[in-house]
Amino acid sequence: MNDVISQYRIEKAPYYHTVSDEVELYEAAYGVRMPMMLKGPTGCGKTRFVEYMAWKLGKPLITVACNEDMTASDLVGRFLLDANGTRWQDGPLAIAARFGAICYLDEVVEARQDTTVVIHPLTDNRRVLPLEKKGELVHAHPDFQIVISYNPGYQSLMKDLKQSTKQRFGALDFNYPEHAIEAEIVSHETGVPNEVSGKLVSIAERARNLKGHGLDEGISTRMLVYAGSLIAKGVDPRKACRVTLIRPITDDPDMRDALDAAVTTFF
Repeated sequence: MNDVISQYRIEKAPYYHTVSDEVELYEAAYGVRMPMMLKGPTGCGKTRFVEYMAWKLGKPLITVACNEDMTASDLVGRFLLDANGTRWQDGPLAIAARFGAICYLDEVVEARQDTTVVIHPLTDNRRVLPLEKKGELVHAHPDFQIVISYNPGYQSLMKDLKQSTKQRFGALDFNYPEHAIEAEIVSHETGVPNEVSGKLVSIAERARNLKGHGLDEGISTRMLVYAGSLIAKGVDPRKACRVTLIRPITDDPDMRDALDAAVTTFF
């Protein structure tokens, strides 16, 4: 057991800046093993929050990056052929359920709905995972919890969670932190002075105001960390911002010019 699960333990404390009461609420939810749903824009800290909470609670964390090609077998497990014949290999969800890890399904709506329904028996009072191909019923370890995340801004009628899935979870809303907190996060993660990180956040705030008016998504905190990391390495701030903040999010020449102007305003 230790060999299987030890690789998923987080030994070093991830840096996470508390924004509101999300830590206390999550701890209470874990106390009753409530499945949790984290909702918020790309790059706002959802994954870092889960990593921090897993470390704080002392629990292993198994993260699954969901995608449209992911099958139920990718989650629960499958039979494999080897030199001795066939053998069963647990998927990440089965490992987490057996050994008491937190299983984090990142961007869960990217997976097909016929795949995500396999989590249903684990998210109610049954807390079981049927391995139909193996003919086994896995009873979840007392420490097991399932956490999912997604970006509501990207959802459509064709790509959203079923109500039968949503209502099995408690939910925490995430957004980009307020200016001072976000600047502190960028400064801590990159080593740039607060004056520089504050300017980066101001650029991001201007871009976020353009969401829905030429931009599909604003500049995320993750992108600001990329920019700050380049600046800390000696890259000119204007060039760093163009590479990490502007070019990735738009190809429209007019929008690029508007964002370049915002960068010039602060740098």
